[in-house]
Amino acid sequence: MSISAIILAGGRATRMNGVDKGLMLLQQTPLIQHVINRLSPQVDEILINANRELAQYQAFNLPVLQDENSDFLGPLAGISLGLKHGQNEYLLTVPCDSPLFPLDLAQRLMAALLEHQADIAVVSSDDKVHPVFCLCKKSVLPSLKQYLAQGERRVSAWQKSLNYIEVDFSDCGDAFVNLNTLEDLAAFELRLNDQP
Repeated sequence: MSISAIILAGGRATRMNGVDKGLMLLQQTPLIQHVINRLSPQVDEILINANRELAQYQAFNLPVLQDENSDFLGPLAGISLGLKHGQNEYLLTVPCDSPLFPLDLAQRLMAALLEHQADIAVVSSDDKVHPVFCLCKKSVLPSLKQYLAQGERRVSAWQKSLNYIEVDFSDCGDAFVNLNTLEDLAAFELRLNDQP
């Protein structure tokens, strides 16, 4: 199964003192590079959704797509871009600030999607849903366009309007941690450095 992926880096960086999260360094490497390294073996194409620091994101030699709407629609804008521009039948979405997601993320989501004949498979772990980690069919684009046109922005509400399944990744511990603040990043780096 051929899969496109889009890395969601289009946020406003309000909690990172205005610095784009994807460009923050973890162990001397930008967060988005950690994400690219984990995605590359899992998918056939990687796109980046970014709205600032475009030249820096373009330096990763991947297509960089800006939101088509200037009203800041949040993650759904990036998902919409991935569905529109991805060249494959399936789209995997991941945020730019979760550098340790599983190396079998795409494989496990795809297995569940096919088994349940769903349109979208969303990650859950430890009773928490992670809606920006999802795999969906490109055929969901019209429903997303309609949802956005109605002024809606909630990712999980749109997802649950589809033929939807949650896939349990509770065996993966910290794999879906979001590094939302400079403090989160510093604490996470300390923990990584303490590991053998």
